[in-house]
Amino acid sequence: MTDKTENKTQKRPDSRAGDRADGQAPGCRRPATALARAGTRVRSRARSLPSWSLLIAGALAGTLAGGAYGLARSPQYTATSYVVAVPAEGSDPASALGFAQAYGRVATQLAVLGDAQVWAGVPAATLEESVRTATSPDAPMVAVTATSARPGLAADMANAVARALTQHASTTAHATHVGLRQFARATEPAEPSSASAALTGLVGASAGGLLGALGLLVRPRRAADTPGRPAAVPGPAHAPVPTSDVRGHL
Repeated sequence: MTDKTENKTQKRPDSRAGDRADGQAPGCRRPATALARAGTRVRSRARSLPSWSLLIAGALAGTLAGGAYGLARSPQYTATSYVVAVPAEGSDPASALGFAQAYGRVATQLAVLGDAQVWAGVPAATLEESVRTATSPDAPMVAVTATSARPGLAADMANAVARALTQHASTTAHATHVGLRQFARATEPAEPSSASAALTGLVGASAGGLLGALGLLVRPRRAADTPGRPAAVPGPAHAPVPTSDVRGHL
């Protein structure tokens, strides 16, 4: 009895040593095998899906991402004020067009924004980021556009910059013989100028569908994924034996 007990105790360390020699515990083999099988099943199911499913998946993902961006982003409002360049009496009317182009570039400078911040109630840095100007090559007019998350503030910033630009032009009118007059004041916008959530969702769907189409182009073909029958290798061709040699042997 003692000999059999000793033999059993000697065999147990050998089996544990064999398991440890593989670098894995005995209980870790089954989960690793299950994960490998699950990965194989997922890959086989992905290959069995139709090719157009990638387009639909990309379009749906783009729609969700674009709609979420449109909902998370705060709406922006835009207001525009217009000033017109008026030539002095006796001066060349064509010079008003050139000075309107010059005043359009000066409107966003610190010399004008420093005065406009008092009437707008915001720092000059905010005006520099939110205000843009535009001029016309045919009319001596300057458009001052302001954008803000609040519609009332957008109108106030546009009117403040237009007022400051008009006063700045009046101080140099004796030298330029051209002054600025306010043509139209900015009014509080009723609707936001930024894209809605539906529009951003549509743009996201288009981008997602495009990415899905690109994925189809780089996707390997199914024939390359599934192993087919091996190509038949032609055997060596045998040259015909001349009849003279056959007769000689006979």
